[in-house]
Formats: sequence, structure tokens, C-alpha cells
Amino acid sequence: MEQLIINTVSRERRFALLKDGLLERIYIEQPGHQSLVGNIYLGVVERVIPGMNAAFVDIGEEMSGFLSIDKLPGFVLSRDGQKGSGSISSFLHQGERVLVQVEKDAAGTKGARLTAVIEIQGHNLVYMPNGKYIAVSKKAESHEVRDKWRQFAKTLKTAEEGLIFRTESLSQTEEKIKAELEQHRETYKHLQQNSSSMKKPGVLYRRDAFFEEALAVIATLDQGTIVTDSLDSKKKIDTFAGSMDADLVASVYNGKENIFSAYQIEHEIDKLGKRIVWLDKGAYLVIDEAEALTVIDVNTGKFSGKNSLEETVLKTNISAAAEAARQIRLRDLAGIILIDFIDMKASKSRNNVLDALRKELQSDGRRTRIVGFTDLGILQLTRKKTKLSISEALTERCGTCGGTGRVLGAETMAYRLERSLWEYRNSDYEAVLVAASKDVIGHFSGEGGIHKTRLEDVLGFKICFRVTETVKPSYEILKFGAFSEMPEGSC
Repeated sequence: MEQLIINTVSRERRFALLKDGLLERIYIEQPGHQSLVGNIYLGVVERVIPGMNAAFVDIGEEMSGFLSIDKLPGFVLSRDGQKGSGSISSFLHQGERVLVQVEKDAAGTKGARLTAVIEIQGHNLVYMPNGKYIAVSKKAESHEVRDKWRQFAKTLKTAEEGLIFRTESLSQTEEKIKAELEQHRETYKHLQQNSSSMKKPGVLYRRDAFFEEALAVIATLDQGTIVTDSLDSKKKIDTFAGSMDADLVASVYNGKENIFSAYQIEHEIDKLGKRIVWLDKGAYLVIDEAEALTVIDVNTGKFSGKNSLEETVLKTNISAAAEAARQIRLRDLAGIILIDFIDMKASKSRNNVLDALRKELQSDGRRTRIVGFTDLGILQLTRKKTKLSISEALTERCGTCGGTGRVLGAETMAYRLERSLWEYRNSDYEAVLVAASKDVIGHFSGEGGIHKTRLEDVLGFKICFRVTETVKPSYEILKFGAFSEMPEGSC
């Protein structure tokens, strides 16, 4: 039984995929951490660095983006466009205006990674105005089918254009593909026209990554239920699911309790912030995220097994491999990941553990490469990073421990308060008094108190604050009651 639970009633949007009641996927999007991947910008070249064959481009965000020579249309379209050939100075100059798209979000001190080879995503096609590339979904039935679509693409596109045929396109008519291509061409034409009227760098197109991710999950479901707390979300889901050959039932949740609490997902999210993950029979994992890599340590704990030590170790490691893969997906861990399994002497045992890990990672949509065991018996793998991990998104550096630990951020606490108050909407109370730290109140209220005012109108009562001096972001709902009972100046 598969269930997709979608929470979009507050500014922090979330969805969770449950399989037989077990959390399999969690996606959280906060406005402050919204991914820029796929967004298209008008950029201005700040610096060209011939030694790196790259340039830094101002796109109107906090940090400039990084654009390498192999991501330039001129380089891609040139006859001698081979990696390492030519100089970026031949294609770009300082102060030049250029359309760019974000390929990878900024992280730490590094700005976003950009491409000037724009991709416009469609239901059947990915259109690249300067891609010079044809590709057909690997899920095509045969080489003959792929060749057929490639030949068709050659009749459609210009020499500069690139096309990628998605799996969905293989069942469509040629007329429908042609119509979609024309739509994409018009979209790109409008982007160019809009960019010409812009006086400074900024966003031209902002993708809705949240619903793209949610619909991508729905596309994998053959049957199950989809529950959302927003009528607008249900309409989008119905439109998409209506074109699928699947047994899906979508409904709107109307309970007073936050939808994630009602489905016991909030508790699971809290568990994702813990270092220790318990396995069956007393064994456990210890997960430590560092700047450069993530380390997962496997411990037998109280599990001693019934037979030989080698059998106990193998069973623990296979169980740990399955859970480690699940935690990697749920926590959205990326980059270099090292798993320190319990020592295994037999190569057959190592292969069994590798097979268990590969099986669990098959359902992961992110590109993952299992490198193998080192001489020290540590398993190495890499996973493509496209967004912040759950830890990076929900927590911030703790000021009380010199940055060695993490606490829930002020923005996250503000959204938790918002969801708590939603459970009292349309009640008989005139007002509520909340004690909170200044940073939580700031995120909750928004600039000029706009978010607070909107929420009061929806909930039907006034929200009053008492500022508390705390070492970490916090809030506490003190009481509900009449407006006259609230402290003067708190509302």
C-alpha cells in the first residue's frame, strides 16, 4: 500500500511517500532554501578567468555563479568543440549579458554552477535551443525504436537545436511532438524578448521544483492514495494523474491536526536529525555529516547472533546496508559517502553486502556510484548533490557550542508554530499568546508583519507575542483566550 502525503497549507511545503506505513521518501522545501536548479537568469559576466577556462556571472542572487567553457553554446556548436581546446576569452568577455540556467545550487562559499546551454523541460521533450544534441529515452523498446525517433528529430530541429525525447514521448503522435516543440520555441523566444528589456541581472523563469518532484513520484505509482491538505494541490494532481494509466485516488485532508502529525510523519522527520539509527536486534548505525563527506558506522550493539561470528557479522551488515541506503535517500545525503561495515574476511560476504546496498539504491532517482571496498574494508560511494540535505535545510549552527552541533533553525521553528496554530483555525478563541525568540517572531511575521496578518485572517484570531531571551530559536504557546486578556502591545 503506497500513500503520498502532501502538506502545502503553510509556506514550508512538504511531501512524504509511505509504503506499508514506512517512510520511503521525504521532500521539504522552505522559501529560504528553495532550490534554484532549473531557474533561468539574465546574467552579466563579472570576471573571465582564462587559467580556469571559466567565468563568474552575476545572476542577481547573493553569490555569483560559475560558468565553465564547456557550458557555452559557442563552444558546443564549434567544430573543434573538444574539452580542453580553445580559450573562454574567445567566447565571453567581461560585462557581456548572457542567458544562463542553474545546474547546481550554491553550497557553502561556492556559488551556483551555471550553464548557458538552456534546457526547457516539457512533458514529452526537453528542448535545447543551442544543444546540438539528440537523445531518446533508454526505456525505448529497442535500438530500432530509438533510431526511428532520432531520424524524426532530424526532420524537426535546426542544426543548432538539441532534443531529448522523454519516455512519455514514445507513445505520442508525431503531430503532438511537433506541437510541443513549437511551444518550447515560443517560450524561448519570450525569454529572449523579456531579457532584452531587463536593465540588471535577475530571474527570467522560476521552476516549481516542489510540484515537479511530487509529480515525478506520482508518475512511479501504479496504485495507491494521495492525500493533500490543499484543494489547489489536488487540482494539479488530478490534472496530472488523469493522463496516467494507474489506480490512484486523490483526496483532501480536512482534519484540524497538521496532516503530517495525523500520519505520524513529524516523528519520523525528528528521527532523521538523530546520529544513531537503530536496527533490528540491538545493532545500530552512527551517521556523521562533515563538510567534505558523510561517514556511516555500523555497530553490532547487543546483537550476538545464534551461530558463528561470521554469520552474525554478515546478517548485521546486510541489514545495515539496506537501512544505510534508506537513510541516504531520506536524509538526501550526497557527495562522498563512506560506510564502515563490521570487518568481513570472506569476499563472498562483501559481495552479499554490496548486492543488498545496490538493491536498495535502485529506487533512488539520484545518480549514485558505488566505488567498492577500500583496503581497510570501508565501502565508498558517491551520490550527486542537487539540493541541501535534510540536516542542512532544517538546522543551523548552534551558537552555544561553537558551531560543533546543530539546532533547529529559527525559520523551521516559525513553520512549526504556524502548523501548530493551524490546528486551532475557526475556533471560538479571539487571540493566542505565544512566547518566542526574536528570530522566530521575525520569520513568522514576515516583512512588515505581512505573513502574521494573513494568517490571522485565515485562522480567525489574533496572534500575540511575548519576546523571550533564549540561546536557541524557540517558541511556546502560552494560552488562548479573549483579546482583552492579552498583554498590552503584544498583538
